[in-house]
Amino acid sequence: MSDEAVQKPASTQKPFSTPEMVALEAELAVTRAQLASTVDELAARLDPRAQAGRAVDSGRRMWQDATSGDASPEDRTKALKVLGGAVAGVAVVLALIVAASRRG
Repeated sequence: MSDEAVQKPASTQKPFSTPEMVALEAELAVTRAQLASTVDELAARLDPRAQAGRAVDSGRRMWQDATSGDASPEDRTKALKVLGGAVAGVAVVLALIVAASRRG
């Protein structure tokens, strides 16, 4: 037998590829990187600690807008409406609790 008739192991053979295949592989690599970036961003946005931190910051900003004279009139009005609504909601819940406790 000659050396040409003996096949090389599969691991040493070069895989068949065309320029189109190389371009598709490059496009897949870019798509994978974009997908990984998107998943990382979604994970960061949905993190409960990060959401709680943003809610606290928003509440502080809202309180500061309502109590500070430095806020714009639109921001101050919005903050007062939101805080007034929150206070009214708490008052309604408390009234319902008191009414339910008197019946029972």
